[in-house]
This record gives sequence, structure tokens and C-alpha cells, in this order.
Amino acid sequence: MSDLKKKYLQFLRKQETIGEKFKDKQKQFKSFYLPFCHKIFKLYKSKSRPLLLSLSGGQGSGKSTVAQILKLIFYSNFNLNVVCFSIDDFYKTASERKKMSKQIHPLFLTRGVPGTHNCKMLHNIIKKLLKKNFSYVKIPKFDKSRDDRLHVKYWQKIKKKPDIIIFEGWCVGAKPQKSEELKKPINVLEKAEDTKLTWRKKVNNELKTSYKKIYNLIDKKIYLKVPNFKYVLKWRLLQEKKLGLKSKNKIMNSKQIKRFIMFYERVTRNMSNNYKDNDFVIILDKKHKIKSIKF
Repeated sequence: MSDLKKKYLQFLRKQETIGEKFKDKQKQFKSFYLPFCHKIFKLYKSKSRPLLLSLSGGQGSGKSTVAQILKLIFYSNFNLNVVCFSIDDFYKTASERKKMSKQIHPLFLTRGVPGTHNCKMLHNIIKKLLKKNFSYVKIPKFDKSRDDRLHVKYWQKIKKKPDIIIFEGWCVGAKPQKSEELKKPINVLEKAEDTKLTWRKKVNNELKTSYKKIYNLIDKKIYLKVPNFKYVLKWRLLQEKKLGLKSKNKIMNSKQIKRFIMFYERVTRNMSNNYKDNDFVIILDKKHKIKSIKF
């Protein structure tokens, strides 16, 4: 067995939780991950600066795991320096969201939707990572179990110029909806708690402005397509279970997760409906395996 394959299998074993094993690990590696990385490598070679990839998909679809597998292959097989980070690490602090909830709408207290990230910081850091004359960069870290940004001493420190940047997140690359599409509530949260459409309109406007400016920097977009929306809830519950194993802090129960997912539902469904807007689409089956990759 090759050294790369060993590292890949070791990484997956660390990711597995009790009763939840990755399926067809070796086949996924040979049939999907390796050929896909070869394709991305060719794109990288055509650039005279770092290649910025986005990796998006519904909550719990496996973005962080896929990003780390790609990073492992790019480094071990192609000797490339890869920087991975999530849009989640750019959430506004708890105090900033509290201020937003008072000034704009109470629903902004909950992290997640466009408007709850520090876009200015995110844009500046991506621009620094893409610079030919690279200098030291620090990327923030957000602790979901504490629902707040970690102290600067825990931030990711990038000392070497990246070859490939993987920017992952559930709403990365999301596009705004038409005004008339916002009128009909998509779930009970919108119906009961956003009666005047204030929250929906603000989220949509953020996608038209601050987020569009960031997403315009992306070279190629990768999208993880889940079978349907019910799997977003199912896999997000699993994600919380994993978080509980890693952290001593309190995690959300299934009732809280169901409500939490409602905040994401509108943008998630819109992204899924428009998945063909992406450069690469990784189709996932109901067992969370890669079924195919569409270019």
C-alpha cells in the first residue's frame, strides 16, 4: 500500500465515530479523490499565483473532511502547500451578533446566515493569501461549542505562501434570490419570527453586496450535493454528535438542531436548486458516499 493511501486511511479512522464508518474508503480514494486532484493540479499549473478553490454544500455534508483529504493528497502527491479554512471561523463574535439582533432583527443573534460573518476581515485575509509577495497571515478560529471566536493566540498561523487555498463553508458561493421569492416563508421560523421579511431581506442583500465581493475572488467552485434536504438534518445531527466527543462544552440536542437548520434552509435549498452554477459537483448518495463528480 502506498504511503499516501496509508495516510488517507489513517485520517479517516480518526474521523470515524462509534457506529459511523466511512464506506468504500479505498474505492473512493482511487476512483474519485486521486483523479479529481490531478485535474485540480493541472488548473494550479496554469496559474501564476495561488489557486483559490471554494468548497460548499449543506450542513453536515462533509466539507471539512473532504477539504482535509484534498489537502493531504495535494501535499503528499504533488508537494503543494495547501491552506484550508472555513467561513465559519469568520463568524462575528457573540457580542457583535447581540448588537445586530437589537439593531436589525432578533434572528441575527444566531450565527450562520450571511450577515453574521465578518466580511471585511475575510476579504482582507483572502487578498493577503493570494498576494505574490506573501507575508505572515493569521486566520481566526471560531469555537462552535462556545458560540464565540477564540482568542488570537489560537488562530491559524500561515507562515509559508500557499499554492492552493481551500475556502469551505455551507454558504460559500451562494447567490441572492429575487425579491418576490423572499415573500413566501419557507418554514415555521420565517413564518412566525420574520413576519415583516426584515431578516430575509437583510440576508439577501448581504449576498448581493459584501459576500459577492468575496466570492468573485474564487477561481473554481466545488459543490457537495446531498440527496435531499432531510439529509442536511440527519447529517447535521451526526456532526453535533462528533462535536460532543471533541468538546467538554454543551452541545445542541435534536430539537435545537431542527430549529437551527431552519436558519440555513432558504439559502441551502436555493444553492441545491442551482448546483449547476458550480465548476465541480460532487454527488453524494444516501450513505454519504461519493456517487460521481460532474465537471
